[in-house]
Amino acid sequence: MKARPIIRLLTCGSVDDGKSTLIGRLLVETDSVPHDTLSTTKKVRRPGSIIPAGEIDFSLLTDGLEAEREQGITIDVAYRSMSLLDNRRLIIADAPGHEQYTRNMAVAASRADIALVLVDATRGIRPQTLRHLTICSLMGVEKIMVVINKLDAMNFDEGVYQSLIAELEPTINRLGIESISYIPVSALEGDNVVYKSDRVKWYSGGSLLDEIQNWREKPNTSGHSLSGHSRMGVQLISRAENFRGVSGTVSQGEFAVGDEVIVLPSQRKARVSRLASFGGDIEKAETGTAITMVLEPDIDATRGDFIERASDFTVPADRFSAHMVWLGEEELIHSRSYYLVNGSSMVPATVTTIRHRLDINNGEHESVRTLGMNEIGLVEIATDAPVPLTKYSENRNSGNFVLVDRVTLNTVGAGMVVHALRRATNITKHDYEINKAVRATQKSQRARVIWMTGLSGSGKSTIANALEKKLFAAGIHSYILDGDNLRLGLNKDLGFTKEDRAENVRRVAEVSKLMVDAGLVVIVALVSPFKVDRDHAREIFDPGEFVEVWVKTPAEVCAERDPKGLYKKAREGNLPNLTGVGQEYEPPTNAELVLDGTTDVSANVERLLKEIL
Repeated sequence: MKARPIIRLLTCGSVDDGKSTLIGRLLVETDSVPHDTLSTTKKVRRPGSIIPAGEIDFSLLTDGLEAEREQGITIDVAYRSMSLLDNRRLIIADAPGHEQYTRNMAVAASRADIALVLVDATRGIRPQTLRHLTICSLMGVEKIMVVINKLDAMNFDEGVYQSLIAELEPTINRLGIESISYIPVSALEGDNVVYKSDRVKWYSGGSLLDEIQNWREKPNTSGHSLSGHSRMGVQLISRAENFRGVSGTVSQGEFAVGDEVIVLPSQRKARVSRLASFGGDIEKAETGTAITMVLEPDIDATRGDFIERASDFTVPADRFSAHMVWLGEEELIHSRSYYLVNGSSMVPATVTTIRHRLDINNGEHESVRTLGMNEIGLVEIATDAPVPLTKYSENRNSGNFVLVDRVTLNTVGAGMVVHALRRATNITKHDYEINKAVRATQKSQRARVIWMTGLSGSGKSTIANALEKKLFAAGIHSYILDGDNLRLGLNKDLGFTKEDRAENVRRVAEVSKLMVDAGLVVIVALVSPFKVDRDHAREIFDPGEFVEVWVKTPAEVCAERDPKGLYKKAREGNLPNLTGVGQEYEPPTNAELVLDGTTDVSANVERLLKEIL
């Protein structure tokens, strides 16, 4: 039995524009609501509701969370479905209007075919209206319907309707939205929602339901793909007595038995010897089909890999330009490592550059160093390993990603790939015969980095100096990378904000890696206050090469020592970002060594020597 075609519809706009009421009425008047649910909406009332008892509160049909009913706002995205006259299924997503929950709306927009952007005629165009229009445009929503609601409160004045359209048109034109329509409605009284209203005789278009039913997906865009790729994400490795296969759902294109395919990002090739589905073996698998693909030869593929036809495949890259909707409560910090997730694949990634922030009111590109919650910008991203991301404009599934905070595992950003950067394919790693192991053997030592972290004044530099003297006397080739010394040269352009500290740690880690590759013992004395930055530094080294040492000294002792006068400046208000005073310090949770910064320096050095020698 062939599956019914699905249309995904998103409703968005600012708080109290009437989204929930509009969708509730649409569901009720198309007989898409169970009778017992409808009965409840006649009894339950929101605080401060003006709807008389016994009448339907349409908004309750989509606001399912208790917190939403108590506050009278939509927090989560509520999903409902209904059938259209031509047997297509309509999945309706009622997105929250409050700016705090823009992340929920952005996720729903990434899958929507149609977006209803509501405007309250009594309040006019608001910033959240423009933000939602911008996100819908970036997310590739194919059809946008601007629904001008509450016109009953304005006596269905055509002048009000036309003035709102005129106010929106500069934004619509700037965003390049081509498929756009405007519909005057009263969600509360039902005008132009399901049926045409006699009270809006000046409007020649159809009702909202008419406009939805008249929409047709553009031909040859199945799976929202404009490219010729065939792709399947590997979700599971299936093993049985007589075969081993890779399982997943074909997200675009098709595969057939005998096709030559390529596994990404490894770029190993094989042929499809068998396609197994729930109903048995098949010769061809089209978009949306869940299959197990048996490859010949049985090359290595793991969960998170992608399979494409070898004749036309996505070249993996590790540098991308992307539009970013920042969703995290903390600001985006460039040079900090996040997890980049696309489908079932996950790889560490760093935002290397913020090209600009988009002003949603006028479209201007603003030069910034960070993005705040719900802000939109153009960024450049570097991944730790090549990933086969496509342009978002060509495929919404393979061109989108989210950024996940590595500590909290919260989703903090939604990205749409503009293109892979040319530098991703123009750079080649060269391996030389004289390598790290040979260089360390020549020096009769084991190369590694001793990364000492702690508050300013904890004693890191003092311990590092004493340690290097001991190593030098023992014939060990070593070098100290001191935070202050590096800020006099390599890092002189960096300040002490979170993003600058992240970049400071990244640069020191990369220099340390080069020195370890040279066969040296590297001693790093760096505050490096944030755990996620230190963890990312650890990841670029081979196992056992990175020794994290926490010089644990009470803050009051550090302030009393105050060898550089920093705590005095902080007390006077002249140093707002001093770690431990104006900026937090995150202690290590898995340090190889913890040194007491109040004890004798020689005792701490002896402990370090046991770790190194």
